[in-house]
Amino acid sequence: GKRLRPVLVMAAAEAVGGKAQDYISAACAFELIHTYSLVHDDLPAMDNDDYRRGKLSNHKVYGEATAILAGDALLTMAMQLLAESKGKPENVLRVIRETAILAGSQGLIGGQVVDTISEGREVDVATVEYIHRHKTGALFKAAVRAGAILADATEAQITALTSYAEHLGLAFQIKDDILDLEGDEQKIGKTVGSDTRNNKATYPALFGLSKSRDKARQAAENALLSLQDFGAEADFLRSMVNFVIERD
Repeated sequence: GKRLRPVLVMAAAEAVGGKAQDYISAACAFELIHTYSLVHDDLPAMDNDDYRRGKLSNHKVYGEATAILAGDALLTMAMQLLAESKGKPENVLRVIRETAILAGSQGLIGGQVVDTISEGREVDVATVEYIHRHKTGALFKAAVRAGAILADATEAQITALTSYAEHLGLAFQIKDDILDLEGDEQKIGKTVGSDTRNNKATYPALFGLSKSRDKARQAAENALLSLQDFGAEADFLRSMVNFVIERD
């Protein structure tokens, strides 16, 4: 995996004066949450994908029951790791609460539900944006906010970094939609064309490839603008924008 979410935790902490290595526990928690969501997303009842990260999906190797339980265990362990994170007790508690919200029905799961019920239907722009901002963007936001909060950032810094994460998450998902149509299976590690086969609500389906690329670039520019009040300590976050928008 790309491990973007744990990197965002540590990079956000650095951006507000923290040390990345102090927040490895929280960073790992976000990789576990993300991985659990992929294990469940690949299940036959969801996207029914046979490959993930260049290998057979969990359920293809170990069966559906084990895949479901593995996802449950990963999510539960993530909350344990967050509880063990370094930081002021009130900051740790805030991160646990926010992460639970953004990984649940008001965030990641909420986006997945709308994504699932939208399959095969004509959807409007608002629905596609809701799916992207919740299914993908919510965990980006939670990761960045977690790093900042644990490193004792100011509220102004948290607000700016939240804006960065929201725009970065949108750029990432639009790019992901594009790669599902024209990406290299060897590079992206999963079957190309899954969204089309499942009649998913995506940006290319709604806007076409050219306009989708424009929207991804605009979201990336907005992410960079959100960091304008930060100095060199946020350079890694800036480099993440280029990585997301240029990946193939």
